[in-house]
Amino acid sequence: MRITKYEHACFTVEIAGEVLVIDPGAFTSPLFDLTNVTAIVITHEHQDHWTPDQLTRILSKNPDARLFGAAGVAAAATDFDFTVVHGGDAETVGAFTLAFYGDEHAVIHSSIPVIDNVGVLINDTVFYPGDAFTVPPVAVDTLAVPSSAPWLKVAEVMDYVAAVKPKRAFPTHEMVNSVIGKNMTNERIASVLEANGGTFHPLEPNQTLEI
Repeated sequence: MRITKYEHACFTVEIAGEVLVIDPGAFTSPLFDLTNVTAIVITHEHQDHWTPDQLTRILSKNPDARLFGAAGVAAAATDFDFTVVHGGDAETVGAFTLAFYGDEHAVIHSSIPVIDNVGVLINDTVFYPGDAFTVPPVAVDTLAVPSSAPWLKVAEVMDYVAAVKPKRAFPTHEMVNSVIGKNMTNERIASVLEANGGTFHPLEPNQTLEI
């Protein structure tokens, strides 16, 4: 299994030549060259996690790719054929088994409505919560951990990593940080992982992790 990190919330997982795309949004460089895409998962409707342009680019080269997303995503993306998923659902597509956990975005502020958000566990190995601190009821090998956002603080990220106790983790949702801020957050996440026997992989865009 190969994980490739892209900017912000986007990454891909490749198994046996098939590719799964997660959250290709507005803070991610245009994805012109992805091929062999079996499926795309969008955790929630915010534009930093999906845009019509990104989906159109991917689907232009991968017209048979299936789309999975929270109910709010399907409501916002009416030009695309989404399969709506909720926490507790499971889907199998090509080389990928997808188990979904959680149903709501983390609270940003009391004045902002809470929207749908669903996390995804990929092949019982890689878990990504989207914009939430969902702790799945299963062991997690590799955690794609949100590291910076208007809805979180680093102490909460540290507590989340301590609760999940993955064997390894890599950062996502980091484009709102400066380089200094990103490095500081990475150090805090790494300290918790290492205290629990895990390893941290501070992937930069276009870097890969083999697991």
